[in-house]
Amino acid sequence: MTADHALLEFDHVDKYFGETHVLKEVSLDIEDGEVCVVVGPSGSGKSTLLRCANRLEEIQAG
Repeated sequence: MTADHALLEFDHVDKYFGETHVLKEVSLDIEDGEVCVVVGPSGSGKSTLLRCANRLEEIQAG
């Protein structure tokens, strides 16, 4: 995914904790002024996605 004015861009992002594959090939673009909601069941990687977006966690690929 490529956007001309993406404020945040994830392109096939992977994140592991040990052998647990937490984020699997996540791709998204969030543009300036866009509102985004992250929804999913417990343990689906919502907090990890936000922590990676804020550079509090390091991504392994993408």
